[in-house]
Amino acid sequence: MSVRFIDEATIHAHAGNGGNGCLAFRREKHVPRGGPSGGNGGRGGHVILVADERLDTLMDHAYRRHYKAERGGHGEGDLRTGKQGEDLLVPVPVGTMVFDVETEDLVADLTEDGQEVIVASGGHGGRGNASFVSSTNRTPRRVEPGGQGEERLLRLVLKSMADVGLIGLPNVGKSTFLRVVSRATPKVAAYPFTTMSPHLGIAQLDDERRFALADLPGLVEGASQGRGLGLRFLRHVERTRVLVHMITVDETGNIDAAFAAWQAVRGELESYGNGLAEKPEIPILTKMDLPWVRDAYDELAHRFRGEDRTLLAVSAATRQGVSVALDAIWHLRLSS
Repeated sequence: MSVRFIDEATIHAHAGNGGNGCLAFRREKHVPRGGPSGGNGGRGGHVILVADERLDTLMDHAYRRHYKAERGGHGEGDLRTGKQGEDLLVPVPVGTMVFDVETEDLVADLTEDGQEVIVASGGHGGRGNASFVSSTNRTPRRVEPGGQGEERLLRLVLKSMADVGLIGLPNVGKSTFLRVVSRATPKVAAYPFTTMSPHLGIAQLDDERRFALADLPGLVEGASQGRGLGLRFLRHVERTRVLVHMITVDETGNIDAAFAAWQAVRGELESYGNGLAEKPEIPILTKMDLPWVRDAYDELAHRFRGEDRTLLAVSAATRQGVSVALDAIWHLRLSS
């Protein structure tokens, strides 16, 4: 059973109200007019988001939109303070950004497992009458109601956490490459947009060298204006340190089309902005086990040298060039 990938959701967080203060007086034998003994109310529970590395989608929050923490208990006599409301812990994937819908401010960016942020604060507990004793008022009848718990409408946006992003037009072999170099199992098929969401894997070069890769959804021209998977794709590129830009040649051997595909994706990175076009990039020609791809390599490599870039070549089917590519990615990642 596949899990639906959702990388954006809006939730309503409602912290618990504080408990009311208590109005009470001591009733002791031989003390006809005992002093005030009303305790304070307990604080309302906070709503807290917690980053959890076991999660990779915001699906739960697309279906459950309301999160309300427990209210605080009311104060009681004999100076008993009300029970503090239980905090509500809401797990979200690592890489979740939290925005206040009303102000559009960034509330938090949860980039580490276990990181927490209070997104709605519980109301304070109201004071009981024992808190209002003074030299001029020995039997106060004043109490405070508990404070209102904070309410916020929040937008959650998930951006993948990976060192390396695999980019390129649809169906150029990104998913197959990820399968070969890691234990990830993205869907592979001979039609565009088989990857509808990021897939993460760990490439283990040796005992000491490893890095995380993300197979990011393919894009088309106009992605920066929302075409295809559009902005949703580009959002997941932002956190990566290195881009591996994959291209291939179709069975007609059209070298111009292959080079234009690379230029098209570069154009979308530049149009989107946010520093994507400036990220370190390694271009790789895929599917080198196919004869028309092998025949095209020299000419394509020459064109990339004209762009001051070295074009690598791999075949996931035969593993040709895979170790060379991983070494190049590792060294570029270290220097970035």
